[in-house]
Amino acid sequence: MSSGSAPRASAVSVTSVIESAGPLVPAMRMRDDERGDRRTPEHTVLGRSARIMEAFNGGQPVLSLADLNKRTQLPKSTLHRLIDQLCQVGWLERDHGGYRVGLRMFELGTLAVEGNRLHEAAFPHLQALATRTGLAAQLAILDHAEVVYLERIVVGPIRLPTRRGGRKPAYCTALGKALAAYDDAAIRTLISAPMPRKTAKTITEPVALWTELQRVREAGVAFDRGEAYEELVCVAAPIRNSGRAIGAVSVTGPAGRMRWSVVTEAVRTTAVAIWNANLSLRGAGAPRW
Repeated sequence: MSSGSAPRASAVSVTSVIESAGPLVPAMRMRDDERGDRRTPEHTVLGRSARIMEAFNGGQPVLSLADLNKRTQLPKSTLHRLIDQLCQVGWLERDHGGYRVGLRMFELGTLAVEGNRLHEAAFPHLQALATRTGLAAQLAILDHAEVVYLERIVVGPIRLPTRRGGRKPAYCTALGKALAAYDDAAIRTLISAPMPRKTAKTITEPVALWTELQRVREAGVAFDRGEAYEELVCVAAPIRNSGRAIGAVSVTGPAGRMRWSVVTEAVRTTAVAIWNANLSLRGAGAPRW
């Protein structure tokens, strides 16, 4: 669905759409006397260290001190001190011209993925899906207004702008729409957040996105027809039985190679298989998801 060039919906119509998704929950504000002397996370050592690590989420593996200063906006003296400490614990490593994420972070990230029951249940089915379609199969979960990629398996010479552990906006991805469509709180989050245009086909209007999510909810499958990247299209299905989706699976590839009906059926079948495999693992031991 394309957002087209229609004028932005009035505040009244947008409000009615948001309210129809469920009651809005007012944000809880903490009074100064309730907060006491506690500092917000971004002003703590841990919060500033997190800002440094998150600076590497832009796809550039090596960042110079100047790059990190620009991305984190931390004072140079603070930045230099924290970087030294992060290098000592192995979260960062020095590289020619700058710094990169350290092997210790890779080890910890691998433990997190391997300890995830959904990933364990999905992996063989993702391999089969990628082989069957000849395209890229991906597994993701929803974190607020973003998709987090747990796994991706690429078959053939396909270059994807995604990576395991990476994030993308949910509003312009099939995975994001498949995940959000069954979660009223997620719907409100998406249609209330900014939706910058990525391509000519990106949905940028709140009412249009709400309508699209209702269609996904009814059909049980979501499409991205070049909404995030002009040259790539995607089909995604939620991993669920009833209620909210615990994840979503997709097939992504160039528009010219996408066999929509075949891939749609394959993605739906894979989502069901992953759900059943996840239930089997849950019955086999203590839940890890």
